Amino acid sequence: MAKLTRKIPKKTKRKFSRGLVHIQVSFNNTIVTITNLKGDVLAWSSAGACGFKGARKGTPFAAQIVAETAARKSFDRGLKQAQVLVKGPGPGRDKALVGLFKAGIQISLIRDITAIPHNGCRPPKKRRL
Repeated sequence: MAKLTRKIPKKTKRKFSRGLVHIQVSFNNTIVTITNLKGDVLAWSSAGACGFKGARKGTPFAAQIVAETAARKSFDRGLKQAQVLVKGPGPGRDKALVGLFKAGIQISLIRDITAIPHNGCRPPKKRRL
């Protein structure tokens, strides 16, 4: 008897011309996630994934390379225009935007979504010397 084999259809990658770029910048690392407008992740990159180790992950140069890498990955999905959401106090905030420009993504909006406490947690007690 012949074996019955099912043909599994290949997943087709949808093309998205517009999306969101989430840039999370801390003093230790930079993470860039590119999503469609619904929130589904198209591509992501981080300083560690780009080969940076230790203290070099928190540098502005690393942030630029991370943004370029994530943007190149998203070009396969047809991304051309994006809104940028920047979060965090790190040194690579501006350089990450430069990386997106260099990669060829048109930026329509830049929004800072860094969380600011409205007198939230109680600070630690003062040091006594």
